[in-house]
Amino acid sequence: MHAGKFSFDGVTDLGKKNILGVLVNALDYDAAVARILAAAHGRRGFGVAPTPAQGVILGWRDRVHRHRLNQLDLVTPDGQPVRWFLNFAYSARLADRVYGPALMLKICEAASRDRLPVFLYGGQAQGIGPLAARLRSKFPGLEIAGAEPGLFRPLTSAERRALIERIRGSGARIAFVGLGCPRQEIFVYEMREALSMPLIAVGAAFDYHAGLKQEPPSWMQRAGLQWLHRLAQDPRRLWRRYLLLNPVFAAGVLLQLTGLLRPDAGDTIRPSQDLLPG
Repeated sequence: MHAGKFSFDGVTDLGKKNILGVLVNALDYDAAVARILAAAHGRRGFGVAPTPAQGVILGWRDRVHRHRLNQLDLVTPDGQPVRWFLNFAYSARLADRVYGPALMLKICEAASRDRLPVFLYGGQAQGIGPLAARLRSKFPGLEIAGAEPGLFRPLTSAERRALIERIRGSGARIAFVGLGCPRQEIFVYEMREALSMPLIAVGAAFDYHAGLKQEPPSWMQRAGLQWLHRLAQDPRRLWRRYLLLNPVFAAGVLLQLTGLLRPDAGDTIRPSQDLLPG
């Protein structure tokens, strides 16, 4: 779980770097996919959370959530501001972020090639069928072992046990989780060992790939303005997240860069067993 340097066929992962107390992996898509596939082939629990600036802020402000994030195997730089900070503060030289929706497609491509069945959990009921159909069309060799929408409420103990059995019994070797932040990160933290496979929290990827929502133009993504596109799509739900948390992130990383803030990644609170979001 600590910072280190790993190589995968010439691809370098610079390990975990402290951003406001949250440990974020300074790595590229190839390294992320390589580590996820290795865990899938090894049938190992492996938690992955692509995390933008807003997710880092949640971890900074909430020591319990910081514990969850810092115990996951990969916390990838989902947002451009996170990548920019890694490049500036840690000389990471990352050419691109590791963005949840794009990472999902790259994993599906590799899973199709390696014959690793995948499970889709979360998203809206009207989107889960189109999502599975579109992924099968895009990756003809991809086996989707199961697909279930989210319930958008905590699961009972009996529902939790039944879900574990369904995912295990499906034959899936990789599971994608689309429950929204922070529910999906809680799910991945709580379930990664029980399921013995990579669990990847991919957020809006389900809606994008199902065709329910339109992804931002590539120029907005490169400029770090994806938040503005999402805000315009759903202002009532997202205004607080973006208009309040973005300035907090900017101020926090500036304080960290100047040395006025020295965030402690070990200053966390271990959660009692969470009510599993479904």
